Amino acid sequence: MFSIEEFIIAVFCGVDDQLKALTQAHPIRSRGFKPRLSDAEVITMELVGEYQGIDSDKGIWSYFRQHWMSLFPHLSSRCTFVRQAANLWQYKHQLQQRFATQLGAIADDVHLVDGLPIRLCCLTYAGRCRSFRGEAAYGYCAAKDEKFYGFRGHLCVSLSGVITGFTLTSANVDEREAVWEMTEQVQGLLIGDKGYLSQPLQAQLAQRQIDLQTPLRKNMSETRSKAVVQQLQTVRRLIETVNAQLAERFHFERIRARDLWHLTSRVNRKVLAHTLCCWLNRQQGRQLLHFEGLRDVRLISLLHKLRERNKKTHPKLPNTTINSGGGRCFLWKSLSLRSIAV
Repeated sequence: MFSIEEFIIAVFCGVDDQLKALTQAHPIRSRGFKPRLSDAEVITMELVGEYQGIDSDKGIWSYFRQHWMSLFPHLSSRCTFVRQAANLWQYKHQLQQRFATQLGAIADDVHLVDGLPIRLCCLTYAGRCRSFRGEAAYGYCAAKDEKFYGFRGHLCVSLSGVITGFTLTSANVDEREAVWEMTEQVQGLLIGDKGYLSQPLQAQLAQRQIDLQTPLRKNMSETRSKAVVQQLQTVRRLIETVNAQLAERFHFERIRARDLWHLTSRVNRKVLAHTLCCWLNRQQGRQLLHFEGLRDVRLISLLHKLRERNKKTHPKLPNTTINSGGGRCFLWKSLSLRSIAV
């Protein structure tokens, strides 16, 4: 388990090494001055913030501005940080692919596909939503038996739970149409739900050495043995775990953006954050999807929120002190006069 400072350093080292290898032949900028805050530092801040549940650009900037200026002394204005982070959207995707390749996920013989909703707003305000007009649409989530307005994310993961492919479409697009983009680099067995059931699609994927297997509807005759069907259902639960992690820890179902530029950047960083956590777990010899024990930062995030809330109600109380070295965090006196060991 990392301390918070060790976690930030580990993320930076992993990102910096891969980004240097990625941009060695083709630099990110061909002219002009280099930014004072390096691109690896920007991506590190985004990934650490995502892991802690801070998914807004302003929240990430404020957190590091307040607590980690010693590690990021060149962090300047929020606008500069947000613009630089958004401009790195394609490199986040390429970094995710490099980490997935290192984990052996791309070469895996078994992959799973599924979709998850990305809501722009509640249905009540969908008609008045100005963002993404002509791009977002109404859709239906069968898993939750509810309608939503926004986009649909399409996910492909390996048998180890590492994301190998992802794409974003309007909510009303058929899941089967997104399979081609997600499976460009994979071969072998591909397991999906009933939404991917299609004999023509199965035949076309077979030409690319992909064996698509899905559950059948009740009115269809099953030719596979019960053991095979049961095994497919058991294996498919893995992608539901990945979906739950994206939704709960990385707030994937509610991404705050008003244009495709920022939406793409924030989607890519959430997918990259998930893959990087798997990579860090591999470095420590842990199970890839055990994120909870990777770094217990939820307490620090809670203390940060408590301090902001109590500033309004008790402005004369002293500020909360958070020791970056992993020592002790002291809550407000109004809450308790005790220390909580981190």
